[in-house]
Amino acid sequence: MVYRFVIIGGGTGGTLMANRLRKLYSPDAVDITVVDRDDAHLYQPGLLFVPFGLAEADHLVRPRQRQLHRDIRFVQAEIDRVETATSEVHLGDGAILPYDVLIVATGARLVPEETEGMTGDGWLETVFPFYTAAGATALAGALERFEGGRLVVNVVDMPIKCPVAPLEFAFLAEWYLTERGIRDRTELVFVTPLDGAFTKPTASQMLSGLLASKRIELVTEFNAGEVDAGAAVLRSYDDRVQPFDLLVTIP
Repeated sequence: MVYRFVIIGGGTGGTLMANRLRKLYSPDAVDITVVDRDDAHLYQPGLLFVPFGLAEADHLVRPRQRQLHRDIRFVQAEIDRVETATSEVHLGDGAILPYDVLIVATGARLVPEETEGMTGDGWLETVFPFYTAAGATALAGALERFEGGRLVVNVVDMPIKCPVAPLEFAFLAEWYLTERGIRDRTELVFVTPLDGAFTKPTASQMLSGLLASKRIELVTEFNAGEVDAGAAVLRSYDDRVQPFDLLVTIP
């Protein structure tokens, strides 16, 4: 009997799970199928480097099958429904995938529209995410044109994918601005809803020290409620404001 694994989601998590299962079990013992709606695997950690010209978004995308070990089947299809009573995944084209174990690895998506005004007039002009290929690429152009001012890096809410990435961005921004010779003309601010730079006390203390040593202002317990691109301010639910010339947001 061949045991059947079906994995919904061909992103980093689903791909990693499929490849590890393949290493654990031989093709004679286990059949592994990965299903995703498209065939473009984006290596998301690489997006962090795109705004600084250290990577290109196009180079971070590969066909999903190329990310999977041999003897793993990839199916490009929409999911219509899952019938747990009969252990079947029904695809949009009418095909049915029976399973013994179903793994759901659909990941997360950004919802910038949940923050009032974020996707308004300033979106991808003065307000940018870097967790998407489009956002990271647009931000690269904005940073290249940036000649100084107030650059705010804001975590809107928790949880987020890769909690350390916003801090990494702030440190890379400090390096980038220094390399361009405009660091002294730039206020760099890290704004977070947390009560410290990070979630873990020891790490938070150390990272707060690093931020201070690099002259990156830390603003804590700031719960972002609105982006007013016209006034160029980020406003919290308790009416505190953070003015910006460039806002890098993690929605």
